Parts: sequence; structure tokens; C-alpha cells
Amino acid sequence: MFDVIIAGAGPTGLMLAAELRRHGVQVLMLDKATEPTSVVRALGLHVRSSEILDQRGMLEPFLEHGRTHPVGGFFAAMDKPAPSGLDTAHPYTLGIPQPLVERLLTAHALHLGADLRRGTELVGLCQDPDGVTVDLTGGEQLRARFLIGCDGGRSTVRTLTGIDFPGDPATAETLLGEMRLSTDPESIVATVDRIRQTQKRFGAGPLGDGFYRVVVPADGLTDDRAVPPTLDEFRQQLRVTAGTDFGANSPRWLSRFGDATRLAERYRSARVFLAGDAAHIHPPAGGQGLNLGLQDAFNLGWKLAAEINGWAPAGLLDSYHDERHPVADDVLNNSRAQMELMATAPGPRAVRRLISELMDFDQVNRHLVEKITAIGIRYDVGDGRWGRRLRDMPVGHSRLYALMHAGRGLLVDQTGRLSVAGWADRVDHVSAGCPQLDTAAVLLRPDGHIVWSGDDQQGLADRLSAWFGAPTAAAGCS
Repeated sequence: MFDVIIAGAGPTGLMLAAELRRHGVQVLMLDKATEPTSVVRALGLHVRSSEILDQRGMLEPFLEHGRTHPVGGFFAAMDKPAPSGLDTAHPYTLGIPQPLVERLLTAHALHLGADLRRGTELVGLCQDPDGVTVDLTGGEQLRARFLIGCDGGRSTVRTLTGIDFPGDPATAETLLGEMRLSTDPESIVATVDRIRQTQKRFGAGPLGDGFYRVVVPADGLTDDRAVPPTLDEFRQQLRVTAGTDFGANSPRWLSRFGDATRLAERYRSARVFLAGDAAHIHPPAGGQGLNLGLQDAFNLGWKLAAEINGWAPAGLLDSYHDERHPVADDVLNNSRAQMELMATAPGPRAVRRLISELMDFDQVNRHLVEKITAIGIRYDVGDGRWGRRLRDMPVGHSRLYALMHAGRGLLVDQTGRLSVAGWADRVDHVSAGCPQLDTAAVLLRPDGHIVWSGDDQQGLADRLSAWFGAPTAAAGCS
């Protein structure tokens, strides 16, 4: 029996596998695709995603292969600068295509000991009090203590588990692909600039060697969005939107996507969980989809590992749904709002002008930037003073995120007199000065969110029990 089977080896499944392996959990990933995808649906990582990679010592190769860009300009494609003093040590958007993200995450998960089986599709499942039995193509059965559906918007796991997926169907469709354009680059730039003054769902960005990433509104809705468009269909829609097909030829890949918004009714059904697109789908406005899935995995990973390793307090696993479901609901709401603001009708264009004026106020701009980048998230951890994540900052001769690579809880103690005795097997204790910290001590969950601050040992012990379970019987000094 495996500890965990993960259906789907996209970014969410890979991140989750790495988090679980960090805690010694036995993980098997199943993916029906025989090869990693070459389709570049996502183009980058927002601030919070860069932070969580840094918290696990994974960020450096992403920085080496990506390119940093200033934060801003991604809410409904409005070109606004980032607000001053953004609360992060990573004030950038990291441009890196999804296939490269998956390649780096795959290497990391496999290095940590996760197993991956490609060309293997889950076609059935059955739960009982002790675990989950999954049926694979070819008649094979596997058994695990838990099953995680990270298998996309058409999730088989979600369907077989009977979890409702309510929401709004697609009202518009967009074509996306990579292809050569034979028109001269200056003419392409001029045309794109002219069309994007009113049509924000259109664009053509150079990739090198004459290839471009092209996005253009489709003509209506297809019955099966999984069927890619033809090059002729792409050329036709380019002519409709831009008055030219730019001499499009030699496509690397072509795809289509809609603007449906759906959110799973619940993220857990006994021993089955959902994460990433299996739990939520939404328009791509703001580039939040891949990031939302990575952050789901970051929230679930340590909690599931705590359950498997026997120290999870009551309710910890259920807090995954309680914390992440509202976050996804907000992403669905803001992405739909952005799509409305990018519409070409007179009404939406008037609202867009008004919102643009409001974004010139720092407080409004800051609110929207923190929403899209996910650094404004504050979980309900039982006390309104806490729940936010802490940015990276110097701690003694180290820095905060470097102290979190093991994926354990962390007490940063400037008093030098507090203790995590009884929890030292799951919580690290650092007695050091932290000039940027505005409290005597702070207790962080493995995902970096604050669950206690102060200088009282009894208050600390209460919160340690609430988030890290019962202390060990033999409690020594820490």
C-alpha cells in the first residue's frame, strides 16, 4: 500500500509530491500522458509562488531559467506600476513557461524519491475506512491511504468521487498557439498595439527564430474544447480580429480555452482530496491558475504528511478546504471581473476607464496587486492578529526562508527564553535577533503563516498543541 497516490503530474501534483516526500511520505504519481506537455498555457510565477519555492530551497533553478519582470500591469491588462513598499523580498513576476516549470518540479520531486508512472490512467476508485483502491487502465489495481486528484478541470477523481462542480459555463473561447509569422516584426508590433487598444484578448509575442505566441478570440464555442483548432481556423480568426493572418505557418502546437468558472463544492471526501484545476477552473486573466494550484499543494502537503506521520491535531486536514476554498472563490470572482473589464462593448469599456482611475490611488492598486500575487491572503487561524504569511527577512546570521527548507514549523525567538520542548521533532526553534520582526517571538506553520506571536510560554504551548498536535511524552530542553 502507498501512503498517497496523486492522479496527475502537472505543477500541482508535482509540488504536492515534493512536499510529501520532504516528510518521508511514500508517494506515487499517475499521469495518463506518456510525455510531459509542450503546451505553454502559463507564462510565469507570481510573488507568492516564488516565495514558496524559496521557502523550500527550490527557487534558484527557476531564477536561472526564467526572467524577472516588475510587478504590475496584470489586473485586466491595465498598465499600472507596482505600489511602493510591497510586503515581499521577491517583488517581481518570474517569467518562465509552464513546460519548464513542470520539468524543474519533476526533477525535484523525483530527486526527493517520489515515483512517477506515465501513460497510466485512473479509471475507477473505491474508498473504505482504511484507504482507497484505484483501478487503472489494463485492469491493474493499486491501494493507498489517501488519493489526491490533481488531474485537471475534467478531473476523473472528482467525477468518480461525486463531488459537485457548480459554476458558470463558458461564454467565450480563445485560441492560443505557437507558430511562425512571416510578416515583418515591425508590422506585427504596430498591428498588435492597435488592436489591443480595444481587444485585450489578442496578442502576438515573439519567441525567437520567427516564432510567436499568438492569442486571438475564437468564433463562438466548440462542443469539445479538448479538440485543438486547426491552423486554418487560427488564420481565419486572425483575419477577423486583426485584418491579417500575419502569414501564420508551421505551428508547434495549437489549443483553445474558455472562460468558464467552476468551484468544487468541497475539496475533501473522506480519504480523497482535490487540488489545482481539479478543484477550480476560471478564466486566465491575471495569470493565477498555475499559481493557485501550487499554493493549494503547499497548503495541503504538510497537513497530509502530519496525518500520515501521526501527529496531526483534530481538524488539521479539514482546514485545507476551509482555507483554500475561499481563496479559489476569490480568484474565480476577480478573474471573471477582469474578463468583463476586457470586453469591447461600451459599458465594460466605461467601467474599465473608471477602475483605471481608481487604481491610480495607491491603496486600490495595492489591494489588487496583493490579491493577484496572493501575498494578501490571511487565513482564519483562530485569532485575528495572525494568519498572514511572513515575508523573508534576516534572522541572526541567516534569513527566514532559508530556515524553512525542511518544511517544519518554526519558532523565531528574540527573547531567548522560550521553548518548543515536546514538539522539537516537528518544530524548529531559532533564538536570534530579527530586526524586521515587530514582536518578541513568532510561531510559523510549515507554510510560513503566523499562528502565534508574543513572549508567553503558556500561550505558545497552547498554539503548538493546536497546530502541531500533542507533545511527545519525553519533553527535553530545546
